[in-house]
Amino acid sequence: MNEYFSLVDFTSALDRLSPYIRRTPTLDVTLDNGLPVTLKLENLQVSGSFKIRGAMNTVLGLDPAKLERGLVTASGGNHGMGVATAGTITGTPTTIHLPENTPQGKIDKLRTIATEVIVKGAVWDDANALALAAEREQGKTYIHPFADKTVIEGQGTITLELLKQAPELDTLLVAIGGGGLIAGVASAAKLINPDIRIIGIEAEGAPTLHDSLKEGKLVTLERIATRAGTLAPRCSAPLNLEIISGHVDDILLVSDQAMEESAKWLWSACGIATELAAAAAIAALRSGTYQPAKNEKTGVIICGAGPDGFAD
Repeated sequence: MNEYFSLVDFTSALDRLSPYIRRTPTLDVTLDNGLPVTLKLENLQVSGSFKIRGAMNTVLGLDPAKLERGLVTASGGNHGMGVATAGTITGTPTTIHLPENTPQGKIDKLRTIATEVIVKGAVWDDANALALAAEREQGKTYIHPFADKTVIEGQGTITLELLKQAPELDTLLVAIGGGGLIAGVASAAKLINPDIRIIGIEAEGAPTLHDSLKEGKLVTLERIATRAGTLAPRCSAPLNLEIISGHVDDILLVSDQAMEESAKWLWSACGIATELAAAAAIAALRSGTYQPAKNEKTGVIICGAGPDGFAD
């Protein structure tokens, strides 16, 4: 039983979001190691990633007074794009704080749609401290990228689409940054099919939730050592850890090299251009980090577009 969400929460969120988002397609492919997998192509989503789902779901629920104060958030790029896009749709000013490890392409793109973009801080946690200061000192309305029930609810709408498109799936592999995506996907999936397996994938250089589950409490990493910036907060949040603890079956780690190779494979074999984070689940399958059982039907969320998977 999920104490945070009911299936009606997710279906209602999808109804709210439907005028503003795309029902992204699935694609059945066979990996170069012979494994079949169903891809959910959220790289084709409005704003370039699944993040518009959570951001838009939250913004649509804000009262006019909160919108008038303007929106502020911190992001590795994709959540910022979601919030900025939601701001554009609703006519709301947006300020996006980005860490210095954000790919330049995302910074440039954000500057075309956000009211203000501030690049400061080594990692997301540093940028987030500045966004929270803007909330306190300037009265802006802060939207958390992962530790927010309405954000998680929006991300979970992916599952409603995917399990209608591919109801036979036994297992979903989901990349983990702060944990908003997998919290929503796992919650919705277990409500639809309690027997479905949810496997989280983190970067070896940012094992935030992997280590937190192992320790049984939130862990703050001393350092981040991955190029996959959208998978790289030093700490998650109690809400996400609690949901993930109850609904995610395992969390596995993959290397940057495996993500890079998998991003290149997705482009060469499928014509799909992804950021490194979006190749994490494919990397787990291609490297043997996750080995499906015979006849196990596996699905993967390709969570975001981006050229950084091809950076030198």
